[in-house]
Amino acid sequence: MGNLPAFLDLPGRARKPRRRGVTHVLDKGMSIPDVEGMLAQAGDLIDVVKVGWGVAYLDRQLDLRLHVYRRAGILVSLGGTLLEIAVQQDRLDELRRWALRCGIGAVEVSNGLGGLAPGTKTALVSSLAADFTVLAEVGSKDASTPVVAAAWLAEMADDLSAGARWVIAEGRESGTVGLYRADGTVREELVDAIVSRICVERIIFEAPQKSQQAWFIQRFGPDVNLGNVPPDEVMSLETLRVGLRADTADLAMPAPALTAEALG
Repeated sequence: MGNLPAFLDLPGRARKPRRRGVTHVLDKGMSIPDVEGMLAQAGDLIDVVKVGWGVAYLDRQLDLRLHVYRRAGILVSLGGTLLEIAVQQDRLDELRRWALRCGIGAVEVSNGLGGLAPGTKTALVSSLAADFTVLAEVGSKDASTPVVAAAWLAEMADDLSAGARWVIAEGRESGTVGLYRADGTVREELVDAIVSRICVERIIFEAPQKSQQAWFIQRFGPDVNLGNVPPDEVMSLETLRVGLRADTADLAMPAPALTAEALG
């Protein structure tokens, strides 16, 4: 990559491998040339890529996709829906062996379809953490399911205790469920409840919309973990993180000088 200018004072950002300020990208089955183009432009800004839903199961170029991401130092995760369906069909062992054989480094453990019995999800986290980095998602994909902060907190705490590296707060690709109301606005009381009990560095907030990304950065700073970022918005998210966009420009603006009147 070419040298970047360095004449502005911007918020600092940790280099990879990062445990905070993580950018988690949703790959919906991009072509390999598109993946390579994204990584040439922004590979240093991406920490985790989720190959969404069951795309990995159908991808004839999965080996090449994984190789390209690994070469860029990016952790690749399976989508949680694929795992949920495998569990429902009693094919967890087959999925585990296949993922290990492919060299997949991470799995998302979720119950977004609502089919797992109580305690099953936590047991899955514990079992899979022996072989993979586990990202445990909390929240339903069904907008009609009530959002109960206490239930989210209990599930997140259980998942972290069982071995998850991060818990993911559900927002979906649309940014209109879970963390968000139907109009995409943040359920601030839910976020406040979560961070009152769970270390913010252990949470990835799904935030596919620009307004949502800006809200979390303003609330928690440039090094908040954000997920389900569209591939073509990685660079624009980074401008939000470092104050190079109007929504968060206050992060890069110097404090106003005190006037003589203010000093008395």
